[in-house]
Order: sequence, then C-alpha cells, then structure tokens
Amino acid sequence: MDANNHVVRLCVRGMEAETRGEDGTALRLFLEAWEEASDDYEACVAAHYMARHQDTPEETLRWNQECLDRADRVSDERVSGFYASLYANMARAHRELGETAVAHEYFQRAAERVEDAPGGDYGMWNRLAIAEGLRGTAAGREAAGGRRAEGALLAGLLARLCEQQDLRALGMILPAYLSDLGSEQDRDRLRSVLHMVHAARWLMAEEQQTLGEAIALLGEGAGASVAGGVSSRGG
Repeated sequence: MDANNHVVRLCVRGMEAETRGEDGTALRLFLEAWEEASDDYEACVAAHYMARHQDTPEETLRWNQECLDRADRVSDERVSGFYASLYANMARAHRELGETAVAHEYFQRAAERVEDAPGGDYGMWNRLAIAEGLRGTAAGREAAGGRRAEGALLAGLLARLCEQQDLRALGMILPAYLSDLGSEQDRDRLRSVLHMVHAARWLMAEEQQTLGEAIALLGEGAGASVAGGVSSRGG
C-alpha cells in the first residue's frame, strides 16, 4: 500500500491506536478514512479496518462484503495481494454466523489466492489461518473414510507429542500440518516430513506405529484436497 496515501495514513494511525488498546480512537480514525475515501481502492482499505470494530457478526460481514466489492471494482495489481485475506475475512464472518458451508467455500477461495498475498511472517500467518479455517469448516466434506481417519490419526498423534513435550517431532511436523491447504505440493511436503520423523525413530513404539498408519493413509489420498480445500492443480 502507498504509505503516502492520506487514507492509508489514517488507517496506520488507527492500527497504532489499536496496539495501545484505544479501540474508540481506532474506530474514529477508520471511520474518518472511510468518509474521506475518494475512490474504490481507498474505500476498500478503509472498509477492511472498519470491519474489525463492529459490534455484531452481521455488521462485520457487511463491512467485509463492502471491502470485497470495492476490491472487485478496482480489479488491478493494487488489490491482487488482498484477496486471500479478504476471502478469509468473509469466511470467518460467515462462520461466526453459523453458515459453515458458505464459510468453507470462502476459505477455499482464500486458499486459491494465498500465493498472491505478501510473504514473510504475514504470509505464514495468513496461510495458517486459512488452513485452520478449512479444517474447522470441513464437516462432511472429507474424502470418505481415509481422509477422516488420517486427520484423526494426526490430531491424536500431535496431542500425544504435546503431552510428551517431544519438541523435535513437533517442530518437524507442526509447520507442515498446520499450513496444509490441500494442494499437491502441501500434501507432498507433509508426507515427506512424516517420513523423515518416522525414519529417525524418535517416537515411542505406539506413536511410531500411528505415524506409519498416517503415512499410509496420506499415500492412499495423494492428490486429494485437505478437508475439501484446494484441488491438486493449486491456485
């Protein structure tokens, strides 16, 4: 974003107020940015921040929809990196309203645009949030039998590794597991990491066996989407 843009500067000041716990001041600055927006790009930026300070899920959704609509009107490189976050925000708003199926569809759209988003820590945070959203809204959408079994095995295994404080295994598995959006590349990465931990034989016998079973199920589901997420052709 253009740091010299007046609306952007107002939003930056609003974010600084947020970090100080001054939510009233932040909302005032974001509302000022919205009222002073002179085009769809500036309105998109301001609406994004307005959505963060609404009292009801319905109003949060309304502002997120406004933000997305304005981005669609801009439709150029200035907003191309926004879409993963915009779709994820729409998904979270629908999820808050109990509209799980719609939320899942928006998380899928977010996953398809994640490579367009900025990288670094923000990019990783975005990816983790989208992957969690896909898992959390996937009821009834997993591939029959194997996909559900694989997810249950890995979740149970990770819970036991946390109890055992096995930081080596957790440090290897968690980044790949938590950031898995279901693309073929993500699934290959997860299988590879699980194979490495299995080959190292760090785990106790029961966990080692569970890990082997999860690897086998992953192999059976190669190319399938995570929790109904991104298809193997990617985004």
